[in-house]
Amino acid sequence: MITTDFVPGSPCWIDLGAPDVPAAAAFYGAVLGWDYESMGEGEEMEGGMFRKDGKIVAGLGKLTEEGARSAWMIYYSVADADATTQAVERAGGTVRVPPRDLDEWGRMAQYDDPLGGQFAVWQPGKDSGVQLVDEPGSLSWTELYTSDASAAKDFYGGLFGWTFSDMPLPGGGGTYSLITPAGLPEERMHGGLMELPEEHLALTNGRPYWHPVFAVTDCDAAVARVTGNGGGVQMGPEDAEGVGRLAVCLDPSNADFVVLAPAPALS
Repeated sequence: MITTDFVPGSPCWIDLGAPDVPAAAAFYGAVLGWDYESMGEGEEMEGGMFRKDGKIVAGLGKLTEEGARSAWMIYYSVADADATTQAVERAGGTVRVPPRDLDEWGRMAQYDDPLGGQFAVWQPGKDSGVQLVDEPGSLSWTELYTSDASAAKDFYGGLFGWTFSDMPLPGGGGTYSLITPAGLPEERMHGGLMELPEEHLALTNGRPYWHPVFAVTDCDAAVARVTGNGGGVQMGPEDAEGVGRLAVCLDPSNADFVVLAPAPALS
């Protein structure tokens, strides 16, 4: 569903802000089979790239924001980060990091949506984004937990042109809204959002939050690696009909992510 053509509004990059960079590198290496490549020299690693089979799958940096929690940041591809920033502000969002160039690689900005959910955008220069997606050990989906699904749809739909299709969750568990980039068919869905009461958003004290979903070949084995390396599990593993077997996990610094063994494709 996620590809590396990175049409506008599609996820193109993820990075993790971690209080202990070497510990995070070791954890995700053990859980997802990632290799870490430091951008600095010396023993004090402050950031770098994760690779899977030689291809870049994510970034890692030192968490420096005072009072911030360790979390994954999801970046969406845009043609113009400055215009997107103006649109965010007009729609009631907040600019956390104003647009800035990262040398010749591209231009980025980070925001809060009107309810406090954090996300980012990337205007590609020489670098369009991650090099591997939708394969074991890489990003396969993005997901927003929010206290107001209708408001989230209005904001992100207006900002990125996303279209949404709703599906009921089993057992009367509410509604899950599937996200598709503007102008693309539903087979190009790249994420989903679901409404949860604020008391179920304890990680962020009631504020919405995005997290990445990583594809794995065996969900239960991945969860065993999570817990065996100091992480935790919020939910699962459990089967989701037509989706696969998944678990919502926490790394040792409480950054949340999902591991998903996709259901076999129907022939």
